[in-house]
Amino acid sequence: MMDSNFTQQQNDYAVFLPAISSFYATFVGRQRYETYVDPARIPSHFTNGLESGNWLSNDGLFNYKWSLYSSGHVDLDTTKHLPKEAMIRERDRSTSFIVGDSGGYQIGKGVWEADWKDPNCPKAHAKRDAVLKWMDAYMDYGMTLDVPSWLQRSSQEARDRTGIHSYEDACSATEINNEYWIRNRKGECRFLNTLQGENHTEADDWYNRMKKYCDPKQYENHFNGWAMGGQNVSDVHLILKRIVTLMRDGLLEKGLHDWMHVLGTSKLEWACLLTDVQRAIRKNYNENFTISYDCASPFLAVANGQVYCELTMEDRKRWSYRMMKCFDDRNLHTDTTPFAQAFIREGCYHKFDETIISKGLTAADICAYGPGDLNKIGKEGSTSWDSFTYFLLMAHSVALHIHACQESNRRYDKGIVPSMLVQEDFDRVLMRDVINEIIGCADSDKALELVDEYSRLWMEAVGTRGYTGKRAINSNTKYYDLFQEV
Repeated sequence: MMDSNFTQQQNDYAVFLPAISSFYATFVGRQRYETYVDPARIPSHFTNGLESGNWLSNDGLFNYKWSLYSSGHVDLDTTKHLPKEAMIRERDRSTSFIVGDSGGYQIGKGVWEADWKDPNCPKAHAKRDAVLKWMDAYMDYGMTLDVPSWLQRSSQEARDRTGIHSYEDACSATEINNEYWIRNRKGECRFLNTLQGENHTEADDWYNRMKKYCDPKQYENHFNGWAMGGQNVSDVHLILKRIVTLMRDGLLEKGLHDWMHVLGTSKLEWACLLTDVQRAIRKNYNENFTISYDCASPFLAVANGQVYCELTMEDRKRWSYRMMKCFDDRNLHTDTTPFAQAFIREGCYHKFDETIISKGLTAADICAYGPGDLNKIGKEGSTSWDSFTYFLLMAHSVALHIHACQESNRRYDKGIVPSMLVQEDFDRVLMRDVINEIIGCADSDKALELVDEYSRLWMEAVGTRGYTGKRAINSNTKYYDLFQEV
């Protein structure tokens, strides 16, 4: 079983941010103010009650100081006392660190209805103001409120509900939000200028229009770093090109722009790749630079009835964390078999990688309802799981995902390399060596030439969204390269 103090194990790796589910946070917060979970239901090794599942606290069974939380799932009213938000609002800011996601996804899906391209729209104004105040109150870093460029290919309903029908609409609406935040930010939160774009052409245009908001020569209250969205998320070619232009433009400066976040990145190979980028920038340009990445996979997997059970990290192979369907049987509600043994015994999978969370669980901790037991709404449902089952399995899966990101870097440093990060068809080329060469190049024009020269190598590093590289062809990037919707 791995060490449980992940904060101490972090080393100089790129920082993984678990994207905390509001469902999960509610358990920790409400238990502080009421009996949200019956103490008899809490496993015995949770010696600090539900705080044992709070990795941001010293009372957690495992400790990890970094996370991400989205404003898209919270009550933004900072004047309210909200026990369900206590895990975030009442954390010790000196020992924890949270990056706030601004809720651009909610705009993109049409959930936050408003005419976002109208600077005088009351609904849009109220939301951008509320998100800003929430970020300023509770976040260490926060992403600016972007209107994502992918909204142009979202549903017709989402486009109608937001007033965004084109790339230009999204870009203009984001400029409105940025201008408001620049003028009205008042707290200690540092802001990451969110970059979007569905292809290289859009991404370059977006950057050229938004970079001024990080420029201290143009804005005294400038933003403090960068968040990579759109194709920037999964395209090494584009990320490296952007980093070179940031250094050339003086927008990756020590003390001014020390943080970059890559949205929604879950592949273990990218944990190593982003560490390579971070180390190269620290060595050659900004020693304070940190790059982070997030994903919600540990929460989403459990929501779908799955649990993390195995890590695979073999040399020159694909690296991954395996999630399998967990057992769900009312006949196990009194079964004290250790969870890992029951998982294998019930035929879920032949292996189970333990964490400090799973180590103390039994089959009965998972299968809370027995035959004939009624759930909270007074019915006998089809599942043996109660809502707390999800909390327990999420806690385990978060712990294993954090460990996976750190262990992948440890193995990578020992020379165990995933197939994605080495090109051996002709000459043996390690991606880390090329990244160092590019970022260490003093001539930005030459550095950009090198990025293009190694385009074949970048094609190997497939991102979470399944495409990468300037020449990558897919239905989204190719369509918007060829056509402009009107």
